Amino acid sequence: MRNYFNYFTEIEERFQRRRGSILLLSTLDWALIETWREAGIPLEAVLRGIDAAFDKYEARQRRGRMRRVNGLAWCAQAVMAAAEEMKEAATGTASANAVRRESGFEQERVAAHLEAAAVALDAATVAPEACAATAKRLRELASELRSIEDQKAADLEALERSLTVLEEKLFAALTAAAPEDLLVGLKEHAARELAPYRSRMGAVQLRQVECQFVHKQLLVHYALPRLSLFYMSQQ
Repeated sequence: MRNYFNYFTEIEERFQRRRGSILLLSTLDWALIETWREAGIPLEAVLRGIDAAFDKYEARQRRGRMRRVNGLAWCAQAVMAAAEEMKEAATGTASANAVRRESGFEQERVAAHLEAAAVALDAATVAPEACAATAKRLRELASELRSIEDQKAADLEALERSLTVLEEKLFAALTAAAPEDLLVGLKEHAARELAPYRSRMGAVQLRQVECQFVHKQLLVHYALPRLSLFYMSQQ
């Protein structure tokens, strides 16, 4: 089983390898990956979908000239199809304990990630009460993590769920505090980015990706950190 927290990295590497050149993923691409993760799409299904999409693309390319693939959203249909196939064929799932054992995340690094996010939130100039409350909770989680003597006993999946809840509450506070013109501009930006891929994604997935895109851009605009362990530095 692949490292649980390598979800983003492995998808990026597979897409770049199949495309045949280094192409940095866009904000839209990262938002799409996040919707797959939150929907519980297995990493293996995403990788299979990328391979299937490029296999089909290469077969068509041999029969005629085609435009270069410039976005991960081009693989969206194939990823969802692969996920359905795996769901139908599944005979069992790995245990949470197995995932934890293979995560490879030292408690101190995770705690440092939480505290660094708390420091950044302390400096926030928008939604100060929500940011301060989030920072306080992150420090509590870091302290709880350090208090666990047995590293294998640390439930990183439970921690990730807590961080997801904290992010959702923070996004709600930022959205409420952000000027209307900023939010309208971000939604328009998302619509332009998604336009070439609307035929490859369902309405629900489109809304999810747009929401993720706006959330990510809000954090970028206000220079605030992502809390999820998926965004933890690999250094």
